[in-house]
Amino acid sequence: MTSLAATPSAPSVGAMRIALLAQFGIFGVVGAQWLARLPSVRATLGLDALELGGLLTIGGLGTLVSVLLTGGLVTRFGARRVLVAGTLTSALGFGLVALGLATSSVVTLVVGLVVNGVSGAFINIPINIAGAAVERRLGRTVLPHFHATFSVGAALGTLIAAGFSWGHVAVEVQISVVLVVATVLRVVTLRAASAATDAVPDDAVPDEAVPDADVPDDASATADAVRAVAGAPAVDDVVTADAADATEAARRTNASTRPASPASRGFRSALGAWTEPRTLLLGLVLLASSLSEGSAGTWLSIAVTDGFAAREAVGAIAYGTFVAAMTIVRFAGTGLVDRFGRVAVVRSSGVSAFVGLALFALAPSLATAWIGIVLWGAGAALVNPVTIAAASDDPLHAASRVSVASSFSTIAMLTAPPVLGALVDGLGARHALGLITIATVLSMSLAGQLRPRPTSAVR
Repeated sequence: MTSLAATPSAPSVGAMRIALLAQFGIFGVVGAQWLARLPSVRATLGLDALELGGLLTIGGLGTLVSVLLTGGLVTRFGARRVLVAGTLTSALGFGLVALGLATSSVVTLVVGLVVNGVSGAFINIPINIAGAAVERRLGRTVLPHFHATFSVGAALGTLIAAGFSWGHVAVEVQISVVLVVATVLRVVTLRAASAATDAVPDDAVPDEAVPDADVPDDASATADAVRAVAGAPAVDDVVTADAADATEAARRTNASTRPASPASRGFRSALGAWTEPRTLLLGLVLLASSLSEGSAGTWLSIAVTDGFAAREAVGAIAYGTFVAAMTIVRFAGTGLVDRFGRVAVVRSSGVSAFVGLALFALAPSLATAWIGIVLWGAGAALVNPVTIAAASDDPLHAASRVSVASSFSTIAMLTAPPVLGALVDGLGARHALGLITIATVLSMSLAGQLRPRPTSAVR
């Protein structure tokens, strides 16, 4: 099998890595710049909090539907084509969102949010699969770096939104400007970003697949081979009935041992991943991780302002502290994964998040709670990228398994805000967030599933 490295025109691994860093960063910018202007969106359309939450949930349903399909699509058509589709649907979706805001049309906005939700999976899953492929080529952990760049992009997107808001620029104008720049950068980096998935490593060929070169295709060669095994002389001009029967049998054997077509293998693999216990358990780890990370984005600022009677700016800085801790650990923690392994790192991360959440929920003062925020952010940093890397252990099935595991993350994104919202009303934001310690215990208990396994054993 020809490797990608042998192709002269293929980008270097370094170029792939830089392009992927750009793709992750752009993904973070585009999402955050929109979310940071939600107060203006609410005011523009005259929505209350419940109505706005409903619109965002509808957009999340688009992500959930597409994430269930993306694995099969990547296996069938390749990461590059799906990433192209994601780039185009993102442009279309945000374009409709901007149009809906400009015309005060809730219907147009909803359609745009659904399309944009679909684009999320079409971008997120291919770049994560490509990131895992680059990690395999480099032979060391780098996927957390990509996720750290996403966090940096999200912070940059928030600053961009703050700048437009400070200048009293309409949200639809901001979205349009960011969208044009982001789309151009995505197109420029798309080929290199997806190049790592263009060729499957030689050691990823399934054991049950017999290479075509090992079975003669030519009828006379097959007949001669059969005769040679039987001890009979080869016949050049006359193929006897027995030899013809043997030839046909060899052809049938050849056809049955060849690998399935990409189309059938792709969608069969996508469906089969839902029956694999390890993949489902990795999905539960991602669900727990997403609850921990996502809940901070939704409720941390409110918990600080309500729980300690702090100003809104203090709550924003608190969330910034969480993101900073998470980003630093993602950049610096890859060496820990290489040295101590995935299992130890995920369990240690769970301990850090557990202690941080408990400290934040029960702290008698804001200063003590701030320590909890740092520990919580550090504990939330590595679980997601390390789990995605574990789901990508087998390159042939990486797309379907990452897709299935990521669907659990999407479910957490959809269900956590309303569930926590109900708990916040009864317990208060700080104590409600403290209940996420249960999720950290779940991730620690399932950490053994992240242990690297031979390709044939990953089920």
